[in-house]
Amino acid sequence: MSDVLHKLPEFIGHHLALVALFLALLVALIVTQVLTLFRKYKELTPAGLTLLINREGPLLVDLSAYADFEKAHVPGSRHVAMSQFDPEQKDLAKAKDVPVVLIDKDGRTTGKAAQRLINAGFAKVYVLGGGVLAWQQAQLPIAKGKN
Repeated sequence: MSDVLHKLPEFIGHHLALVALFLALLVALIVTQVLTLFRKYKELTPAGLTLLINREGPLLVDLSAYADFEKAHVPGSRHVAMSQFDPEQKDLAKAKDVPVVLIDKDGRTTGKAAQRLINAGFAKVYVLGGGVLAWQQAQLPIAKGKN
């Protein structure tokens, strides 16, 4: 072990770009984890969403493009276009005390919408990590069409 510590300064001197890249990745990883800890919504796995559906009957909001929603969506979810997503809308505002799960095709766009719900006073906000694609990969049932 002490041999490695003695050679470390020499390694760093010869591989500055590699060390800089390693440090940048390490900082990015730490920042990502810290932000995940302090966000006010929770990310669910498909199994976690199944448990939530069975236990609490959440409102499932699918923010996917309409064509993607028609191809495949979590059964019981309602489609809302991201451009029309408004936490202050009458129907959605009634659900402030009900768990709300945001879903999209691949889990990339739900974070911003979840933060908007938190800012609007929603207490229980969740997102499906990986979206409908993760749901399908878990071999859970999907619905097709408008409903």
